[in-house]
Amino acid sequence: MITLQNIAHRMQSGFPLCDGQVLLDLDGYKIGIQSNCEELLEKLGIYFAHTLGHGTPDIVVKAIQRPQDAYDLTFTDWKREPGKTGRKDAYVDIEHARIIQKVRTGMVFLQSQTERIAAGPCLENDNQVINFINAQYMNHLQQNGALICHASGLCAREKGLGIAGFSGGGKSTLMLHLLSTDNVQYLTNDRLFLQDDLAIGIPKLPRVNPGTMLHDPNLIDLLPTDRIDALKALPPAELWDLEEKYDVFVEDIYGPNKIVNHAPLNAFLILNWKRESEAPCTIQEINIEEHVDLLKAVMKSPGPFYQDANADFISQDMHQDGLAYLNALKNVRIFEAHGKIDFTYAKDFCLQHLLMK
Repeated sequence: MITLQNIAHRMQSGFPLCDGQVLLDLDGYKIGIQSNCEELLEKLGIYFAHTLGHGTPDIVVKAIQRPQDAYDLTFTDWKREPGKTGRKDAYVDIEHARIIQKVRTGMVFLQSQTERIAAGPCLENDNQVINFINAQYMNHLQQNGALICHASGLCAREKGLGIAGFSGGGKSTLMLHLLSTDNVQYLTNDRLFLQDDLAIGIPKLPRVNPGTMLHDPNLIDLLPTDRIDALKALPPAELWDLEEKYDVFVEDIYGPNKIVNHAPLNAFLILNWKRESEAPCTIQEINIEEHVDLLKAVMKSPGPFYQDANADFISQDMHQDGLAYLNALKNVRIFEAHGKIDFTYAKDFCLQHLLMK
C-alpha cells in the first residue's frame, strides 16, 4: 500500500539534507527551505533575497536534488486551462496527500499538510521548485480567505492596480513598461490575491518571453547578443508566440525598494485588446456586472497543488465561482482595453488615471 510516509521516505532516502536553510518571511508567514544541495539553496537564497527573514518556520519545504524516479505510480493528467496545449501536470491522490509529476521534466512533488517535498533534477528545474514554494504561500492565503486572480499587480503611492488579460494578452509586458516609472512598485506578475479590498502578491519574479525583452530597453541586455539578432529576424507573430522564459530580477533592473507585498486595490484593468485589430486602443471604465464574460480573464483555478484547511484537494473538474469574484471586486474600479494592442497608450493611461491620480 502506498502511504504518505513511505513515499516521503523514498523521495529522500540516500540524500541527506545540508546544514542550514533558507527562510522566507511573507507578511509573518514563514517558510523554511531545506535541501541536500548547497548550490540549490544558494540559488534560492538569491532568488528570494527580498523576502528573507529569520526565526522558526511555520512550514518546511524540502528540495531533493536526485535522479528522476516515477515511484511506481500511475499518474493521471491534470487538464490544462483553456488556450493551453500539451501535457504539463499529472497527479496521484493517496490518503492525506497528492503526488504531482511535471511531465516534461520528471520532477515529482509531494503535497500534504505534514510533508512538502520536491524531488528530481531540481538544479535544472529550479523554477519549478520556486513555483512549489510559492504554492505553499498561495495555499496559506487561500485557506485564510484570499481569492486567486490570473493577473499582474503594481502599486504607486499606496494605490494598487491589477492587470488581467486573456492568454498571451500582454499583461506582463504592460506591467514591466509601467515598472520603469519612478514611484511604481512591483507587486506580482501572474498571481494576484484579493482579500478585503487588498491586493496581495507572491514572491515570484516576472518571467517573460523574448518578445517582451526585445522591445524594452530595460530588458534587452538580458538576452545574448547572438540571440537578439535571431529574434529580430523572426516574423512579429512568431516572436509574439515564442515561449522562452527569462527571469527579471526586479531590483537589479529597476533599483532598490521596487517590490511590495500588498497594497489597497484601487483599480483593475482587463486587456481585451486584439493583435489583429486595426481600431485605435481605447480604455474605458465598465460595470463588471454588465460584462461578466470578462471575468474569465481574471478567474484562476487554484491548481493541483491547492490543499484546503481541511486537507482536501480540489478536483480538476471544479468550476470557479464567478459570484465570489464579483463580490471581491465590488469596491474596485474596473477598466477594459479595446482595439489594437498599444502598450504606449495603455502605459500613459494607467499612469495618468489609475496609478498617479
